[in-house]
Amino acid sequence: MSPDHDTGFLLPVDKPVGPTSHDIVALARRALGIRRIGHTGTLDPFASGLLILCVGPATRLAEYLDPQTKVYRARVRLGAFTDTDDRTGTVIATSDQWSRLDRRTIEQSLSKQVGEILQTPPAYSAKQMGGERMYAVMRRGGQAVVPPSRVRIESIRVVSFELPDVDLEITCGTGTYIRAIARDVGADLGCGAHLAELRRTRIGRFDIESALRVEQFDEPAAIEARQVDPLRALGDLPVIEVEGDQAESIAHGRGIRVGGAPASGPVVIACGGRLLAVAESHDGVIRPRKVFAA
Repeated sequence: MSPDHDTGFLLPVDKPVGPTSHDIVALARRALGIRRIGHTGTLDPFASGLLILCVGPATRLAEYLDPQTKVYRARVRLGAFTDTDDRTGTVIATSDQWSRLDRRTIEQSLSKQVGEILQTPPAYSAKQMGGERMYAVMRRGGQAVVPPSRVRIESIRVVSFELPDVDLEITCGTGTYIRAIARDVGADLGCGAHLAELRRTRIGRFDIESALRVEQFDEPAAIEARQVDPLRALGDLPVIEVEGDQAESIAHGRGIRVGGAPASGPVVIACGGRLLAVAESHDGVIRPRKVFAA
């Protein structure tokens, strides 16, 4: 099985708990017989859920897919901080203060993290300090000083409440650490908390219900049925249809002027129902950044 040689395709996969995101990519390479496969939105081994594989030339689209809004189901366990901010770490502080909390108090605390906020990433994270990953610094006994990052958290909803566990549905932008949400609500409530379970259920237009299960990698029909055309995957971006001379100009990397184009930002250029290019719009001039079809 091979993708369209011009554009490739996207493949949503339901990653189980245990393997790394790279393990899933390796499994896909063996199953598809294609070396050029990447993914967007890394999931930690203890997390499960939606992982989008970019196959063939579609690997060039990762930067446009990663910023899409993501939805998670998360279980926060109150009563203990860990050094990694999740259940895989070492407990560094405990408290029984959680036993005196009610649902309303917890919801009020969580609401403080909704919106455009500054969030301090976990010390054990892939953020870089002096050219080195933070988790590598911590594992060799160093001290990680992680500056806060601005993130967007659209909503945090309590879906189940059985203390010390609180199950949440979180809708957020790229770069948000769900582990940090758990840690910070534990600090605000004065009882400590960490992330006990995590499952990603949506990325942009991709939903976990349409994802391929890992045991289906040996079923060509199942893989075929779940392939997503790049043009559809980029549906959140403005789409401009071109033909004739304009299509030829874009295919050769030349800019064109299009009436009604967005004033600025990325746009998708389509021709005959196929992805031709991803371009940047500036004052009505469309300049291709990544051309996919000749």
